This record gives sequence, structure tokens and C-alpha cells, in this order.
Amino acid sequence: MIVRIALTAGALFALAATANAQRTDLIFGMVLEPPHLDPTAGAAAAIDEVVYANVFEGLTRIGSDGAVLPGLAENWIVSDDGLNYTFELREGATFHDGTTLDAGDVVFSLERAMAEDSVNAQKALFAAIDTVEQMDELTVAITLSQPTGDFLYNMGWGDAVIVAPESADTNQESPVGTGPFRFVSWQKGSAVNLERYADYWGEAPALESVQIRFIPDPAAATAALLAGDVHAFPNLPAPESIPIFEADPRFTVAIGSTEGETILSTNNAQPPFDDIRVRQAIAHAIDRQAIIDGAMFGLGTPIGTHFAPHHPAYVELIETYPFDPDRARALLAEAGHGDGISATIHLPPPSYARRGGEIIASQLRDVGIDLEIIPVEWAQWLEQVFTNKEFDLTIVSHTEPNDIGIYARENYYFQYENADFDALIAELSTTANEDARYELWRQAQQILAEDAVNGFLFQLAKNGVWDARLEGLWENSPVQANDVTGVRWTE
Repeated sequence: MIVRIALTAGALFALAATANAQRTDLIFGMVLEPPHLDPTAGAAAAIDEVVYANVFEGLTRIGSDGAVLPGLAENWIVSDDGLNYTFELREGATFHDGTTLDAGDVVFSLERAMAEDSVNAQKALFAAIDTVEQMDELTVAITLSQPTGDFLYNMGWGDAVIVAPESADTNQESPVGTGPFRFVSWQKGSAVNLERYADYWGEAPALESVQIRFIPDPAAATAALLAGDVHAFPNLPAPESIPIFEADPRFTVAIGSTEGETILSTNNAQPPFDDIRVRQAIAHAIDRQAIIDGAMFGLGTPIGTHFAPHHPAYVELIETYPFDPDRARALLAEAGHGDGISATIHLPPPSYARRGGEIIASQLRDVGIDLEIIPVEWAQWLEQVFTNKEFDLTIVSHTEPNDIGIYARENYYFQYENADFDALIAELSTTANEDARYELWRQAQQILAEDAVNGFLFQLAKNGVWDARLEGLWENSPVQANDVTGVRWTE
């Protein structure tokens, strides 16, 4: 029996509209799952990669090209001496719990970050702030103790986002921000779900829902993209799969740059690495290009110090300690280790670390340094290596922008000490002239290279792969972010 169904003109129009409607959901993949979701209380880049610009906002924000843009402050006035900043906040901005953003929230957020008991991982960003004062409901005056050339840029970091006193203590598990997306749920070990915030102060995003899935395995990440289980991987952990996606018209491949200096982090206070000759031996034993080719399939830029090659102040220092295994062996012998050294290397989950660690272990073994490889999950790395400093060597990408100043931080996990370097960074913090700042950056790079503080490997490439119908994803990573506020489907 044949059943005939007659459709009215209205029904036909509705079906056509549905068929032609653009998608409003996005599923994208990340390698690392964040330990929590409060960017003001943790060093893990994965926190910002979920919530920066999407859930939380600061007085300023950093755009895809690295420029400082208005955020919750729609404009600001800077005094001639560079010590006083007056920020005018946006009217009508609210937190996702319905409370209104006002100047008091800004005062609370900055004083909380500056406090003696602050757990902010980038507390140094706020060191120059002398006072924060609420002038009226939507005006904040900030006085600095010294001119700070990067102050507006610093206020755009994820660590400087504005939080409310009502929700600050619970943001780690249930974040409440002012951004265009609100937090819905977190299935630990699987995904975070966001949805469009109906009362957002700015332009509504095209997307209604966003799911961030955590897929650390390179093969699984590739399979998820090919099957359409995820629509995008802003930073695919499988560089070997890039040619597959380049040959498939269903996908866009964008190889961009990041702020990620990938380094063989060294515990400078741990014998025998407290001896510069041992660190110099490691530097001479490392074949950077072999690591890039073997671990990253050729994607990455060799570096000789802790600075991004795309920055105009970058100095090429790779030849400070060129690949020279014989010189490495000689230095070890000079340091009293002619019979070799045994040490450990902790490797977190990213493929650049796990794959790169295997190659480095082979290279160091060739000169007499035998490494025990210890794979660790990200939470273990943060606790054992970053916090407790219980390590000899490790591999990690430092993705914070212009972060050479971390080497001057007291008790930082490298445990590096150099008074001349500290003085340079102190001078840099009070220098506003661009040419002068560039010269100080160059001098700082030179010191780190000569001291062989870490094994400087390569600048991490951003291997973006996503559905070709998507537009608005960032091709480069000037900050740690997967900002999807401008993402939309084109068909």
C-alpha cells in the first residue's frame, strides 16, 4: 500500500528553512583537561583555553593578532606620567548568576590577586599596582607605584579576569563570569559544556552551545576529526596527520604561531644540574632539528633562548651551544662526570613532550647521561614538578606571552638565580620606551642562553584543523585561548 502525504505550502517552507538553517553548535577538542576552571587560581594553560573570553573577561582583552582591545572597560584614560589609569566600565554587563558588574567587582578582583595570600599564578602582573579605587558605580581608578609599559596588556591576561565576590570561591568547579557563554556542566575526564548567555552585554555569539572534549591521544584526536565527532581541533596533537587533512577538502588546516617556548626544563638547584658545565653539556648534546622532525614531523621553529622568534626583539642564539656531542662529553668529564650521569625526566601527556622526551633521552644517552623516563598526567606534573620541584628534567611548552620574566621569580620551579638577570627584569618593568624595552629583552635572552638555564628546543607551532565550513577560529595563539566568540558556520 502506498501512502500519499500532501504538504501545505507553509509546511514545505518550514522544511526548507530547517534544511538551510546554519548550525549553532560547536564541538572542539583539546589535549589537556584543566585541573579546574578558575583562571585566577592556576598556572595550567588549559584553564584559559576553556574559559578565556568565552566565560571570563578582563578590563582589556587580547585579540587574535595580539592587540590590546577593550573588554569590560569600554575606554580608559592614562595620565601623562603613566601612573594613573581611569577605567570606565560597560553599562549593563552582568555575571551569569544575574548579579550586575560594577566597579566594586574590579576592586575586589584586583585586590584579591594582589593579596599576600593570593593563589594567582601570575601575581607579578599586579606587583606595580599601588591602589585600586572605586570612583563611582562604573569608574575605577588604578594608581601604579611605577610606570609599567605592559599594564594594559597585563590586564588582558586570563589571570586578570574580573570575578564577583559572590562566586569567586566556587569558580574552580562552577565558573561564573561575564562572557558570552555560561558554564553548564563538566564531565570530568570527558568534556566541558557551555551555552550562549542570553543577557550578554555585547554582540551575541553565533553559537548557541559549545562542547570542549579532552582527547590527549593523537590517534584518537585524528579519528575524532575524520569521523565528525569533533568539528575542530585548534591545536591538533598529531602533526603526522596534517597531510591527511590538507588533502581532504572537508577540512581547513591552519599552521600558525604560538607563544609556546618548548623547553627541556631543568632543576637548576638539583645536583648535578647546579653545575653550569653539566647544563652546557646538555645544550651541546641536543639536536633540535632531529627533535622537531621526529616529534613534530617538521612543525616547529628552533630556539636558543626563551623568547618567541616572531617577536621583533628576538635574538638568534642557537649557535651559543651548537650540537656537538664530543664537546658535551668533554664538559661532563670536566665536571667530574666522565663515567656518566643518571637522572629522571618527567613527561606530561602532550605529544611534543612524550615523543620529544624519547628522542632527547636517546641524544643524552649518547653523551653519557642516562635518563629514566617517568610519564605523568597533567595534574601530577603540576603538583610534583611545578609546585613541589621534585624533578631533574622535564619537557613543557611555556605558552604565556612575553614570559621571560619568569626566570626572575623567586622560588620558580627552574630554581634559577642570577642577580644580573633579575636587575634587567626589574628595569624592564619600569621602562616604557619601546626601543629601550627591546634592548633589555635582548640582553635578558643572552644571559639565559649563556647560562644554559634550560634546554631551549623549539617554538611550538599551532596545528589548527577544523571543518571547512567554520570561520572565526584563531590561526595564531598570542595568548592561551580558544576564543570561540566569533566562530560561526558558513553553511
